[in-house]
Amino acid sequence: MLFFDGTEGCTAFSDLDLSDPVRISSHNTFKSELESRLRKTYRSAKKKAFAKLVKTKEVPPSSKTSPCTRDAIHWECCKQQFDKLVSIHKHVSKVHAEEVLSQTASIIHQSSTSKTQVAHSGTFAPPPIEDGVDSCDIISDWLPDINCISNDLTARDIGEVLLYYCYCDVLDPHQICAWQKALCQQLSLTGKVRIAKEGINGTVGGSKAATELYIQIVLSHPQFRNLMSREDFKRSEGGAHCFPDLRVGVFQEIVPMGVDPVKVSYKEAGIHLSPEEFHKKVEIYLKENDEKSTILLDCRNFYESKIGQFGGCLAPDIRKFSYFPDYVDQNLKIFKDKKVLMYCTGGIRCERGSAYLKSKKVCQEVYQLKGGIHKYMELFPDGFFRGKLFVFDERYAIASNEDVISECKYCGALWDGYRLCSTRQCCQLVLSCLECRVKGHTACCHLCQEKGKQLSSSPQGQWLNKKECECTDSRPRVPVEPLC
Repeated sequence: MLFFDGTEGCTAFSDLDLSDPVRISSHNTFKSELESRLRKTYRSAKKKAFAKLVKTKEVPPSSKTSPCTRDAIHWECCKQQFDKLVSIHKHVSKVHAEEVLSQTASIIHQSSTSKTQVAHSGTFAPPPIEDGVDSCDIISDWLPDINCISNDLTARDIGEVLLYYCYCDVLDPHQICAWQKALCQQLSLTGKVRIAKEGINGTVGGSKAATELYIQIVLSHPQFRNLMSREDFKRSEGGAHCFPDLRVGVFQEIVPMGVDPVKVSYKEAGIHLSPEEFHKKVEIYLKENDEKSTILLDCRNFYESKIGQFGGCLAPDIRKFSYFPDYVDQNLKIFKDKKVLMYCTGGIRCERGSAYLKSKKVCQEVYQLKGGIHKYMELFPDGFFRGKLFVFDERYAIASNEDVISECKYCGALWDGYRLCSTRQCCQLVLSCLECRVKGHTACCHLCQEKGKQLSSSPQGQWLNKKECECTDSRPRVPVEPLC
């Protein structure tokens, strides 16, 4: 991993100068351990020195802002202005290296404070903040040095998209938010990252060099290093172009179910099944046609399950995951005394979705697919999941098989290529085949098609301002399933 201390060769370690001589044993093991401790002391001191120097260059905004709104802050140094954290970091690294080393020696001499402590519970306790150093300075401790690989980070030919989450107790979500924003900006990543007191949920895209470094940095952070592994990151072909921008924020929930995480906690989730275990249970379910005792439940939205699903599943006709609790409440009878096999895209919705279903105390047992459909497809590309997996970025879907299970809205031909409704101000997705699109059938409904003609002369709307179409009013918010 590449940090500001340059342990991979960007900066030599030979400039460390300690005035007190150290007696080094001839024993190789002891020597190695001692050198390791010295390096750790040096790295910690240099990071603090670097952060303090960057802080002296900061020009605060006129009004108070949260750590997540760093765009309002800029830095001035050597008669230059820097608007991004990564830019001032590069400048200080190249121009003020001697000042950093001088301050590093001073910090070592004064014996800096102890490092971050990780509690036995796995909860990350933010490090103590020294006088004159705010929480934003601590963020730089967990940012990489990209000077040696900067060209690879912005490579456009090879890229990928990461999907991950981690439920855990976060004491300072705003600090994690500021760190994630700075990290993604530095690595030229786009995407969405949600942070809450209950954990983190992210999907980011960029070059493979950038996403690989991102994984390493996240796994090294005290908040996540004992809780996550490389297997928790789902990877697919893509890149920074798959998202319009970068959005990082603090929320009450890392996936919006609309229920207080304190009342329904991820800690009460169902039994996790590996893709192999889930595959076996689905195989038995389909072979024995066991609908009387088992429900294979797709807890995604209707437009997701429409283009891809497990055979024999119950796919609720709901538009948002925040409708899922109401769906469960209005359909408790179908879950009574049943074993439930739940699945979703990457596993995150099942965590609290299964906890909510369990809280009703009507099911015999609740299971969930660990890693979601994404991980299942990696191991079983021709398994029981057929069609495409919907993803929340500008690709709309990824596939592991050639099956098409959905139809064109207008002509009924097999088609699973989603596009946004052509009418500005509408956020609905449309399944319209190429032939129908050529004929002008590009809107989600006839009402939107007419509205589009009226809006054609108005200024182009922004993606953020899109609204639901009136045709959604005709859909029941929460359907009631018939009893078998």
